[in-house]
Amino acid sequence: MAAGRHPPVERQPPLLGLIMNLLKETIEAIEGSGHTPDQIRFIGSRTSGHRCTWERFTALADREYDNGFGSPKVAGDLEIVFTDGASMHRGEYDGSEWWVYSKPFYEPETSYPIKTLFGDGWRDLEGLNPPPVDRADSTEQGETK
Repeated sequence: MAAGRHPPVERQPPLLGLIMNLLKETIEAIEGSGHTPDQIRFIGSRTSGHRCTWERFTALADREYDNGFGSPKVAGDLEIVFTDGASMHRGEYDGSEWWVYSKPFYEPETSYPIKTLFGDGWRDLEGLNPPPVDRADSTEQGETK
């Protein structure tokens, strides 16, 4: 794995009906992603422009909330962005809430053309658009390079 890249963190939603502390949950998610609070670039909403510092966030987030069924309690557009481009945003299902980690975008080393976006049972572009047999000239066939 290249320096500065972090493995994706697969997180499951917490148990329903659990009383959670947003600050503790956030610190655990940050550590689980391989980051530290010193690596935070932005906390807030990229949609509305609301933002705060880590210090302000720790004061606001040190609060318990019911993570059970019903409506979400934490702002759904809350996001934390790290200096390497990775981010965390809130996931929610039927009132249960958690942090979702997204690794930074890196341009693929090789690109292949997309010929179709649809198919029976296929869930990814590679299955729908098999790479050419001769992969040596694949980058030239892609649309992004």
